[in-house]
Amino acid sequence: MNVRIPGRLWVRIALILLAAAGLVALVWWRGPDWHLVGHAFDRVSWEWVIVAFGLNLLSVIARAIAWRVVIGQSMPPPHPRFPLVFSAFSVGLFANAVLPGRIGELARVAVLTRKMRLQGRDSGIWAALVGSVFAHRLFDLIPTVGLIGYVLLTAKIPHWAITSLIVVGVIGFGLFAFAFASARHHHQSVLEGVGPLRRLVEMGRYGLGVLHRPGPAAVAAFFQCLGWLCQFFAVYTAMRAFDIHAPLPAAGLVLLLMNVATLFPLWPGNIGLLQAAIALPLASYGVAAGKAIAYGFGLQAIEASVGVGVGGIFLAREGLSFAMLRRMPDASEAEVPEEEAEEAASADGSEARARARVSG
Repeated sequence: MNVRIPGRLWVRIALILLAAAGLVALVWWRGPDWHLVGHAFDRVSWEWVIVAFGLNLLSVIARAIAWRVVIGQSMPPPHPRFPLVFSAFSVGLFANAVLPGRIGELARVAVLTRKMRLQGRDSGIWAALVGSVFAHRLFDLIPTVGLIGYVLLTAKIPHWAITSLIVVGVIGFGLFAFAFASARHHHQSVLEGVGPLRRLVEMGRYGLGVLHRPGPAAVAAFFQCLGWLCQFFAVYTAMRAFDIHAPLPAAGLVLLLMNVATLFPLWPGNIGLLQAAIALPLASYGVAAGKAIAYGFGLQAIEASVGVGVGGIFLAREGLSFAMLRRMPDASEAEVPEEEAEEAASADGSEARARARVSG
């Protein structure tokens, strides 16, 4: 029996093989002394590791606050409370840390949709939340542009890194312009009588509605920038943990190239590729390749520990399984269990009858 592999899968396999071949060639060409890599972990200052972990946790909290602000402009009230948004956001981080692709962006939508349906919200919130995730990611453009300007003025940047940063900036501005033109606030139109496809499109545009609200947009941008600032200092303190005394501009360059390296996740964490992206610019600051590679593994472990640790706790708390995260979540993944839906419906009916008796 012949099994036909879809064309998209062939493209993805080819890209992964190409990236892996390039990574192997890079290691062969400029490979570190692996004995030095292992020895670098023997001299780690764990006090700085704890500080870096705490800063990463603060970064997650700040970015979750920014997402909640965006959600508030995506749909009419009642809006989900922050603990619920933080729980969904953490589950998304867990999925991004352990699975390839950006599954976590949709996983957090699935978790939040599931909870909001239990609270009686209709299924149309799925598209609005997907739009809110897109808008939330667009606010990364503001701290990214600021950080690019900072490192261009202060850091020692390899020529290949300059090209990468310019490409990322152009793509980011293009996406922001498209989203701003597509954004629509939920007060601006009525969805009654429209078809299901048109309704999904409009709800998705509602998710971008914060882009047309200067006040909430400024608040979301502030917390997103605060999250990046915490992550910036986490990168810097992690350098101190590995006895790397490069200046602050080096930390900014590392943070930027980390995000470039993970922009297109080919495998979980892009392990190997990420370490190369961190080690190469540090060579300009006289950091030995072995120590830089060790730092790359340590920095990734610190950041992943926040996503895996906190996200794993909330995954268990939500009663969800890892198997659910292995599939690309869609609207069907956000369906509430039948018995929970029946309990919610029964509770809603009891409340309605109680209100009827009071009003009667």
